[in-house]
Formats: sequence, structure tokens, C-alpha cells
Amino acid sequence: MRFLPLIWSNILRKKARSVLTLLSILVAFLLYGYLCAVERALDQGVSLAGADRLLVRHRVSIGQVLPQSYLRRIAGIPGVRHVSHATWFGGIYRDPKNFFAQMAVMPEQYLHIYPEYLLPEAQREAWFRTRTGAIVGRRTAERFGWKVGDRIPLQATVWPKKGGEFHWEFDIVGIYDAADPGTDTTNFLLHYDYLDETRQYGRGLVGWYMVRVRDPKAAADVARRIDEEFRNAPTETKSETEGAFLAGWARQIGDITAIIAGILSAVFFTILLVAWNTMAQSVRERTEEWGVMKSMGFSNERVMMLVLGESCFLAVLGGCLGLATAWVMISRGDPTGGALPMFYFPRRDVFSGIAWALGLGLAAGILPAAEAMRLQIAEALRRT
Repeated sequence: MRFLPLIWSNILRKKARSVLTLLSILVAFLLYGYLCAVERALDQGVSLAGADRLLVRHRVSIGQVLPQSYLRRIAGIPGVRHVSHATWFGGIYRDPKNFFAQMAVMPEQYLHIYPEYLLPEAQREAWFRTRTGAIVGRRTAERFGWKVGDRIPLQATVWPKKGGEFHWEFDIVGIYDAADPGTDTTNFLLHYDYLDETRQYGRGLVGWYMVRVRDPKAAADVARRIDEEFRNAPTETKSETEGAFLAGWARQIGDITAIIAGILSAVFFTILLVAWNTMAQSVRERTEEWGVMKSMGFSNERVMMLVLGESCFLAVLGGCLGLATAWVMISRGDPTGGALPMFYFPRRDVFSGIAWALGLGLAAGILPAAEAMRLQIAEALRRT
């Protein structure tokens, strides 16, 4: 730490060059932060998916419906703890651009399946007893300025009312929060019974089933039993763990991890060249100073550590500023306007970013540091 003022003075020697290098590193880590947030959003929380949850859908695709009568048969399969179902509603709020997920569910059973949805007890009870009641995630409520007690109109795109009317209205009776930052708080959840009684067609049909098993280790075996139960039935099922389903959904977009790794590799390689060039120029410009310092008793190793310290300080400072800027900007919300159900900067990626910044500093400074270390006193003074 006693050499920190010397390192800082060397960085300020060429202010414009240092500032430009610092800004380049800042922008690189700002991009890193956004890409990490996008990756987490696009994998739909695969890493946070419940290990004890299964999703049971139509064998052909999740767009096909299943009979509601399957509920009791699934509940009777050994290893099943809770079972519920959900049906896509697909309404439009004011403008088609205002997309958010709306699902008709069985309120009490649904909250047993997803205990990470935090809802005050009074709002929970109000949802259970209000036929037209709905709960909404905190992010969507803040996005549209909704509050408990509001009546929300939705224009149906899938389920018209009896008589052909497409206009539906729901009462917001609760706003749920998340027990974990990765939990989706964009959903709009309404009563399945109200939908089923009121819609023009599709009575007794549901979109998919969610199953919570007693033993996560037996999840695959329970999934197999469920599919065997409905094999050769008019509507066959495909059961899989929640994580496997979400991973498959993400793969439809592409290998997100590989895409983001490719982008970040290109960015960091470019920044590495910029930082290396800055340090190489700095070392060459101070050749005489290195010779004087060595003549005063500075060892080769100490000179090397000074150069590495300068490189790491510049990289870590720029990296931390970039990560902090990314944290603040990402915390302000999804830049797509709500298309990404989860958009946040994971803490583990913040710490990984700091490690990357330190690694960048070491990689950019190692060759210039080695050059300064090998410099002979007589040669350094002769170059002046």
C-alpha cells in the first residue's frame, strides 16, 4: 500500500491516455453486466428451477391442451405431493406491446407448488374468495402503476366470453414478491374457475400441469409413471423436470451461453490489447526512471511489481466502475420494456467480473513488467 501514491502518480502522468483506457475498460464491464443479466433472463431461471417440480404437457407441444380430469389421476400417482394446473390466457392490456404472462390457475394449489411467491395473508385470502380476483407480480405492477383494488381490462386473444365478447376485467387483490431475485415477478394470475365458467369454448381443458414430488431424487421416476398412466390415451403427456423444460425453451433461441461467451471473448481480447499497449508505452516512456530507481536500490522484482500494480489498479478501477454502472442501470429495469421476465445482475457475476478485471490487469501488465524487470541500469541511462 505504501507504493499506491507512486502508482497513482504514474497513472496521472498521461491523463488523457489513462482516462481513455479507463473508459474502455468501463464500457467493456458495462457490456459484461448487461450480457450476464440477459443470459439469466433468457435461461428463464433454469438454475433456480425447483428440483422437486415437474411440468406435464401435451405430448405434441405445450400449445395443445389437456383434460382437467387428469388432475385427480396425477394426484394418485405414488410420489406426487401436490399437483395443480395452469392455462394461458393471452390477453392484451391497452397495446399489444404491453406483453406480460397471464395464466389461469387454481389459487390455493398453485401457491403450494410455488412457495417462493410471497403474498401477504390478507391478500392471499382475498384472492381465494374473489371470483374475478387476480394477483400480479411486483415488476408488472410497478411497470403499469397498478395497486391493490384496481380493475384491469384485458382484451382476450385466445378465450372469448360466451356470446363472443373479448373484453375481460379483473380485480387486483394482491401483489406478490419473490423470495429469491431470480423468481419471476411479471406474472398475472387469475382464477381458472372463472375462466372456465365464462369462456365460450374449451370448458374442462387446461394448458399444462405442475407437479411437486415428495423426493427430488425420484422426480424422473415420477415423470415416467405419469406418462405411463396416460400412454395410449386420446391425449398423451410428456413429463419432465421444470429445469429440463426451461432449458429446452431457452435452446429454441440458441446456445445463449456460447453466444455470450463469444461476444465477451472478443470484447475482452480487444480491451486486453488496449490495456497492454497503454502499459507498454508507459514502461518505454519511463526507461530513465527505471534505471534511476534500480540504481537507488529497487530490485528487479519490486520494479516488476510496481508495473503490475499499476496495470491491475487501472484494470480493477475501470472494471469496478463498469460493474457499478451496470448494477445501477440494470436495477432501473428491463430495457426491452418487460419482454424479459427476470432482469437483474446476479451477485456471483459481479464477483466474477472483479476477478476478470484483476486477470485483465495481470495479463495486460505481465509483458511490460517483465521488460522493466530485465532492463539493465547502464542500458536504461544510456537511452536518455
